[in-house]
Amino acid sequence: MTRTLILGGARSGKSTHAEALAAASGKNVTYVATAQVHDAEMSARIALHRQQRNQQWTTVEEPLALGDVIERCSTPDSVILVDCLTLWLSNLLFSEATDFPEIGVIAAPACFHEQRAKFIHALRHAQGDVILVSNEVGAGIVPTGAVSRWFVDEAGRLHQELAALCEQVLLIVAGLPLKLKA
Repeated sequence: MTRTLILGGARSGKSTHAEALAAASGKNVTYVATAQVHDAEMSARIALHRQQRNQQWTTVEEPLALGDVIERCSTPDSVILVDCLTLWLSNLLFSEATDFPEIGVIAAPACFHEQRAKFIHALRHAQGDVILVSNEVGAGIVPTGAVSRWFVDEAGRLHQELAALCEQVLLIVAGLPLKLKA
């Protein structure tokens, strides 16, 4: 069982690389899509991804309960590919209809801590391979708004915990993988 974290910027090639790793495994693949439809543009993106995805793979669309999916779908002869964790994190952080201040401390919704803990627990106990795709969002300037800083901080914390837990960590830049941990 191998856990792999693949990080990269937008359009870096991280999803393509993750899909190639899953396909090369020769195992049964469960593709976990975390995106939600909030507007026409995202609807079109999701439709394109569905069309392009390997039709032999099982697809599970789950915006919040990743831990449940891993527990349910992970077997010794399987690969679970989660794309992507930053969308999942956004789904969790903004799961409650709340107006956020531009300055000050922001409290995470109750489901955030519960779902994050379930995800980490399931990942620790996965029976098969797991490939996680996530956007590296902390490499730029510090955002000016409290909500944006909160998101970047939580993504950074999640990535650090996952990098410690995963056996393999890759950074994808311009379609090229850089092994950070093997």
